[in-house]
Amino acid sequence: MRIIGGTLRSRRLEAPAGLATRPTSDRLRETLFNVLAPRIRDARFLDLFAGSGAVGLEAHSRGAARVDFVERAAPALAVLHKNLANLGISSGVSVHAWSVEPILRRIRIDAPFDLVFLDPPYDAANAYEATLGLLGGALSGLLAPGALVIAEHRKKEKLADRYGSLNRTRLLEQGDAALSFYATAPPSSI
Repeated sequence: MRIIGGTLRSRRLEAPAGLATRPTSDRLRETLFNVLAPRIRDARFLDLFAGSGAVGLEAHSRGAARVDFVERAAPALAVLHKNLANLGISSGVSVHAWSVEPILRRIRIDAPFDLVFLDPPYDAANAYEATLGLLGGALSGLLAPGALVIAEHRKKEKLADRYGSLNRTRLLEQGDAALSFYATAPPSSI
């Protein structure tokens, strides 16, 4: 694995051993960041189920103002911290060693997030519904106006088109993986 673009382009990344963590492939990350290119500079980026941190590190390399990583698995956290150290990143990032749902309920931020990426373990189908449901519902205040929430999932896993105020605006498929892009629904006119 490596950083695809930005100031850290071509720098190598570590990945946790074994199959418990499935890093987003270089090719899928490149596709993702080609779509996000006009929005990434100075964005506040939240990387949920961060694993090695490859997606959030790519966002940092491409000019995100701030990246928050959320990961609870000790082996993945060790690799994430090692990647941050190897890349010399010590500012503009926070690592939250916690499960996603509790940290979303407890996180204190000075500004809402512009971009949220979530990539739970593929077999944790309920994590998609729970996380997207919170971000489109009770915790929608974590999202800036016009924010995008992107979920990486199996192509055969069908996510809903709507989670509360989040509407799917785009679905990209590549190999066995897919990216679902959600945006906040505009307020209804009455």
